[in-house]
Amino acid sequence: MGSGHQSGSHSGPPPEPNPLPFAVVDNHTHLDINREGQGAVDVAAAIAAARRVGVDRMVQVGCDLDGARWTVEVIDQHPELLGAIAIHPNEAPKHADAGELDAALAEIEHLAAHPRVRAIGETGLDYFRTGPDGVAAQQDSFRWHIDLAKRTGKALQIHDRDSHADVLRILKEEGAPEKVVLHCFSGDVTMARECVDRGYFLSFAGTVTFKNARGLRDALAVTPLEQILVETDAPYLTPSPHRGAPNSPYLTPVTVRRMADVLNVDLPTLCQAISTNSEAVYGAW
Repeated sequence: MGSGHQSGSHSGPPPEPNPLPFAVVDNHTHLDINREGQGAVDVAAAIAAARRVGVDRMVQVGCDLDGARWTVEVIDQHPELLGAIAIHPNEAPKHADAGELDAALAEIEHLAAHPRVRAIGETGLDYFRTGPDGVAAQQDSFRWHIDLAKRTGKALQIHDRDSHADVLRILKEEGAPEKVVLHCFSGDVTMARECVDRGYFLSFAGTVTFKNARGLRDALAVTPLEQILVETDAPYLTPSPHRGAPNSPYLTPVTVRRMADVLNVDLPTLCQAISTNSEAVYGAW
């Protein structure tokens, strides 16, 4: 889940990009979240718009209790959606302060038994929005989610904001699940290489299109095709040149095309790799 104000102005949603030559997966979107006074997302319309441009599968991510409950309901209604659920690292200290973290995690474990929930996440650490007082609760929650992913055999989707070293350390200490996704990868070349060496998947969002994101593009450039995923993190992190407008899965092709340029590969090759990798992580839709 992204955060922060995005620059730019907008008058209505951005136009649909040209369709991709081979269908891909938006492996991290929040269809339960709306921004900037927008009404609730019309899920069927969002899926239809995405399908028109070659984004025919999506992973809906619920990262608080309400979002997790909603996710488990919506993935039964739309075959294009699989689910990921967790207590977000910024939510964990709030539950801990209220003495309710154990109960919240128990509900996540119950909901995660759903067969179309294919990932535990987004979990991890966020030292940007939560101060030092919340670090212990975040780390305890992260370790619990790592264990849940291993016990259930599901993928682990990681949120890492200003916490690279601790994320990598805790994964090493706990022993990572078989399938690990660094959602909205934000590290540098050195971190990308470390994650690649560990066998993790790196998921790139609209941030890779931002003018000031040279370091992130350098990290993408050293990531093998076999370990690359793409996401919107909608409604956040809208790709350039549409920053300021709410994001949606149909804008995934904007990011995919920029990624192909950075990787110096043709678009069909990248699309096929993203699709293959997504099903390797989450299974068939």
